[in-house]
Parts: sequence; structure tokens; C-alpha cells
Amino acid sequence: MVTPRPRYHFTPPQNFMNDPNGLVFYDGEYHLFYQHNPFGDVWGHMSWGHAVSRELVYWEHLPVALHEENGLMIFSGSAVVDWQNTSGFGRDNDPPLIAIYTGHSEEEQNQNIAYSSDQGRTWIKYEGNPILSIGARDFRDPKVFWHDPSQKWVMVTVLSDQHKVRFDSSLDLKHWTHLSDFGPSGAVDGLWECPDLFPLAVEGQPEVIKWVLKVDALKGTGAQYFIGDFDGTRFISDTTDEAILRLDYGSDFYAAQSWSDESDDRRIWIAWLNNWHYANFIPTSPWRGLFSIPRELHLRKFPDGLRLIQKPIQELQELRQSLYHVTDSNVAIVNSQLAKIKMDISAEIQVEFTLGIAREFEIKICTGDAEETVIGYDAQAQEVFLDRCHSGDSAFSDKFAGVYRAPLVPEQGKINLHIFVDSCSVEVFANNGLIVISDLIFPSAQNIEIEFYAREGDFHLNKVDVWKLVVEN
Repeated sequence: MVTPRPRYHFTPPQNFMNDPNGLVFYDGEYHLFYQHNPFGDVWGHMSWGHAVSRELVYWEHLPVALHEENGLMIFSGSAVVDWQNTSGFGRDNDPPLIAIYTGHSEEEQNQNIAYSSDQGRTWIKYEGNPILSIGARDFRDPKVFWHDPSQKWVMVTVLSDQHKVRFDSSLDLKHWTHLSDFGPSGAVDGLWECPDLFPLAVEGQPEVIKWVLKVDALKGTGAQYFIGDFDGTRFISDTTDEAILRLDYGSDFYAAQSWSDESDDRRIWIAWLNNWHYANFIPTSPWRGLFSIPRELHLRKFPDGLRLIQKPIQELQELRQSLYHVTDSNVAIVNSQLAKIKMDISAEIQVEFTLGIAREFEIKICTGDAEETVIGYDAQAQEVFLDRCHSGDSAFSDKFAGVYRAPLVPEQGKINLHIFVDSCSVEVFANNGLIVISDLIFPSAQNIEIEFYAREGDFHLNKVDVWKLVVEN
């Protein structure tokens, strides 16, 4: 079975894709670069693929931006608009776009730059590369941003095998000075990769600004974040070493990076929806790899501290075509009504229910011959879960089938689930984005067939909405 291409998730035209890179907004366009093998559908020959969009939904594919060359692969990195032309690469009063990336060879990893003066359509690698080398084999993934209070560029990288985040600064993007290191802290299994650092205001307290530092680790399959303060030199975490704050409790959310220079003050990021255990083997062709839906980020205060909130971007609502809506009902009535509706694999589902005496609430989707994907809430354990043990094809990896759980306390006795389903993915946002579970699935039936179940009792359904998401070709 070959999986149909997702309809509203980004995929490369063909061949292998992993990390999002170089996310930058300039002149009305969101630029999306990505780790890409132009020559095959498995990892190798890493280069930067490229696409642009005006609304983060429809993408125009462009030629490969940065090619592997002279034995140097183009690993992950970021991009910025050099508004003040600190680099000197600008011309005709137009600021250049600067890509900052890791150059990978058998001997070492170092940091390099390339620049564009035509809105990112063509790129020139800086003849003075590398701009930062410390002779290390696991030194990568630069995220660069302008720190306005100190009037300098800051580069955030990882010393992967040491579980450290490194901070450097520059006035011209070419010459860099080491500032400080952070870590080890939190989860230190696997290599640390793909850092991001950005400020966010606390919801309801716009004068309170905190910094979020994200690194991927968790045995190479997920990510954690720290909340603290950054003064332009050092990051000081408010998060204790024992408290591991996870971004996503599924198996397939990795290498998230946020956009730079976003025009409306939102902080939006996107991630690779895949896992290194099986990334080279998922049953797709001629493309292999997809990205999550873009998510808007917020900081919200809870009794146990600040937490990162992830919400689907509002632009996705433009794709909605209503299929079903009901308020104040029960499982039996809703199931009888849903059975009469022709569903579609590309769908958005919102469910709010009040806890009753039932032990478990379940939503079964993509059901077929011995197939189902189950999203549910265990009231006794106070956990939301996604079960893909029988979700379809999993023969390509013994690491694929599984149940993914996350702690979730009801809010005023209620649970809210916001679910996005595409041809081979499920993303669950629980209690307004406090908890997220993202997983691939490969069902043989490309229809959704939603069914609700209440085990050992009943739940009151406050609201159920189902939309088909329609993408214009």
C-alpha cells in the first residue's frame, strides 16, 4: 500500500525530507527551507529544499536553495532578515536574507552563512566560511536572532553529545564571540539537537516577558523546553532539573523551529512529523517526510507554573467545510447521526465533554477491516491517549505500533479535544493546546468513520463539531 499524499500538511514534491530550516518571513512571504535529499527517498546528500507561502497553507515549491558541495553537507539552521545590513551583503537599500547553517563533513561540524538579494530565490555561500568552528564533530543547528536590547545577533547552537546549548554573539553575522553555555539539564538521553530560543508574553500579563528554550532529545524521538530569562548573554532557567516539560507526547514531533520576523507578533512554529526509528521506511512515494500543521505559541500560567500552549493557526479555519454540529447530546445519539454522514480523511474534529461516571471516553477514527485509531481520555488515570496499535500498516518498523499517553487534569470537570486528521497523521490538541499528541498513521481506508465510545458509564457531550478540510488545487 502506498499512502496518499497529505492534503493540508507540507510534503516535498519528491524524495526525502526531515528538519524544517531557515524559517523567515519577508515581504509578505513565509519561507520554509528543509533538510532534503535531492537524489533519493532516504536520508543522504543533505541540502536545503525551499518553498514559500503567503498564508502558511498553500505552498509554492522552489528549486533547491543550498546544495551539498565539495564533501560538505548542508545540515540544519535558520535564516534572518538583515534589516540594518550589518553583514554588508545588502544592495540598493534592500536588506539581504541570511541563511545560517551547519556544514557537515566526516571531520567536523561548523557554522556557515549564505546570502540572498532576490527574496531568497538564489543564494551565494560566503567565501569566508566557516564563520564559527570549534573543531567539534557534534556542534550544530544554529538558530540566530537579533537581540534588540543588546543590539547584537545571537546564535544558539547545541554541543549535542555534551547535552549543552551554546550562545554566541556577533555584530555582523561573520565574526562571533562565545557568550555562555546552558546544560546539561532536564532529559539528557540521546543527543541534543535543533535548539530554538524566543520571548513570549504571559497570557493576561503582556508586561511579563519570559524566554522559551527548546531542545530535541528524549532519546532522539521528541523535545523538551525550559522557561526562564535571557539577558543577551546567559539563559537562566526557572525550570528545575527534575521537571521535564515536553512539547508533544506523541512519537512524531521533532526539530520544531519558529519563524523569524513574523509580521503580526505571533510566534509560529512547525516541526518534522516523523521519527528517526522509521523515517527512512514509512510507506510513502515519491515523497518521504511531512511537517506538522503550523502552531501558534503562547505562555499560560497554571497552579504548577508557566506552560507552553500550542494552537493550530487560525488560517486553517479557511479550509473548513462543516459536516456535523451538535450541542448537549450523548454518545448513542451522536453515533447514530454520524453514521449517516459521508466522512473524509482530511478532517478537523472538536469535542468537549463533561466527565460522568464512565471510566473511559474514546473516539475511533479511520476504522476498517481490523483497523482503528483510538483517541481517548482515561478518567481514572487522568490521561489523554492516542492508540495506533491497529491503525493500519506498521510492518515497516517494530518501533511504530504503540499507545501514547499524557497527563491531563479536567478543567471545571470538562475535557476538550481538538483533532486534525490527514491521510497519514493525527494531531490531538487537548484542553486548548496544553497537551499535544502527534502521530503518523497509515490506514488502508481513506475515510474517517468517527465513532464515540463510553466505557463503564456515559459522558455528556457538550459540543461536537466535524469539518472536512478542503484544499484548493
